[in-house]
Amino acid sequence: MFLDWNHFTPWPSLAGGALIGLSAAGLILLNGRVAGISGIVGSLLRPGGDRGWRLAFVAGLLLSPWLYRLWAAPPEITINGQPWLLVAAGLLVGFGSRLGSGCTSGHGVCGLARLSPRSLAATLTFMAAGFAAVWLTRHFWG
Repeated sequence: MFLDWNHFTPWPSLAGGALIGLSAAGLILLNGRVAGISGIVGSLLRPGGDRGWRLAFVAGLLLSPWLYRLWAAPPEITINGQPWLLVAAGLLVGFGSRLGSGCTSGHGVCGLARLSPRSLAATLTFMAAGFAAVWLTRHFWG
């Protein structure tokens, strides 16, 4: 196993995780809603319903990288995958989040915090699938 210590950034990761947790806690305490991104965005695509807070939440998601750039350089992101593979991966994530009634943020952040057994099963499943995908990519497909 190889650890890339040059890209090990515990303090920014800790700060980012704390902000995500603060956001999820704020949304459920102040609005009574779970901060599951797939559910928030999916509900925007259906007519009717309470769209105002969902639009505001998604607007915050889209604006935050631009605000971050005001006082820090954005991290360098390198994606080496083939475009068709990225599209296929995105489709699998979208299908999986609909099949599992939530995505990583909904189950992993909010569901586990609420001690949901379904979220525990979903989080263990997608973490195991992620570990397997990385291992297979590094040892067979990479």
